[in-house]
Amino acid sequence: MNEVMIFFAGLLALIVGAELIVRGASRLAALLGINPLLIGLTIVSIGTSMPELAVGITAGLQGSGPLAVANIAGTNLVNILFILGLSALIRPLALHLQVLSLDLPMMIVAAAALAGLASDGVLTPLEGVLMVGASAIYTLAVVRSSRAESDYVKGEFEDMCGDGFMESCGPKALPPERKELLAKAKYVAMLIAGMAITAIGADWLVDGATGLARMIDIPEAIIGLSIVAIGTSAPELFTTIVATLRDERDVAIGNLLGSSIYNILLVLGLAALAAPTGLAVTRQLQLFDIPLMTLVALACVPVFLTGRRISRLEGGLGVAAYLIYLIWLLLFRA
Repeated sequence: MNEVMIFFAGLLALIVGAELIVRGASRLAALLGINPLLIGLTIVSIGTSMPELAVGITAGLQGSGPLAVANIAGTNLVNILFILGLSALIRPLALHLQVLSLDLPMMIVAAAALAGLASDGVLTPLEGVLMVGASAIYTLAVVRSSRAESDYVKGEFEDMCGDGFMESCGPKALPPERKELLAKAKYVAMLIAGMAITAIGADWLVDGATGLARMIDIPEAIIGLSIVAIGTSAPELFTTIVATLRDERDVAIGNLLGSSIYNILLVLGLAALAAPTGLAVTRQLQLFDIPLMTLVALACVPVFLTGRRISRLEGGLGVAAYLIYLIWLLLFRA
């Protein structure tokens, strides 16, 4: 019972910490006059992956490689099948050109690359360097391909700073010097607090997950693929559903795919760097879960290209497919 309480306390701390990081960093960047589009494409996308990053690095440091890798494979299946499917059930999703020309191909390449790198049973620190480098290249490509500011990003800032956020938070009308300094200090404190809470939450969650796995005698990878993956996907779920309800569905998809790409390249890359001997990858992850994640990414091609939209039927099939996978995972592999 103690392990269960530690696990859920860690999960709650991860969600709260990620929210503080995204909001603190976004508001601070706005005060410093950084382009809101750039903030949205980097801080918001990476910020929603902070729970996975914290869990991955903590698991790597503690020698729980299968938990780190399983969490990413499971999270990406949640992202693409369940969250994307649920969004399409709410409203059919129209697709932006950037999703088809950059995000989708990169997600497929990242998933296939992970399958290849994990085939020898370990993700080494050197491979981690390559993955982190690839995430930096992807970030540059996203920034270059985005020529116009998104209404969705503006909406995010209006929620954070109030109406007329560019006047109140942007570089053209900064507050008086003292007030500005206090505001910056507040957002820096929010950012630091978010990082601290996320780090503590990750430690609790990994301890709880490994203890829970021992208590009910199932592999760490199964915990990572199921409950940890679903829990750490909470920021992506919230961000995507809100964007869908705002009718910014193309951007919602782009952010979701972007988060899935960062999960593989940045999160697993840094986790592999944190693990002294690399991240161990179990045989089942090599032969089933990572290839399944890659196949799901490939399956997005015909779905996305058919009328450049995701219908309610296709969304429903995605949700159903994930629920079938989850039931099979818990009944036959636990």
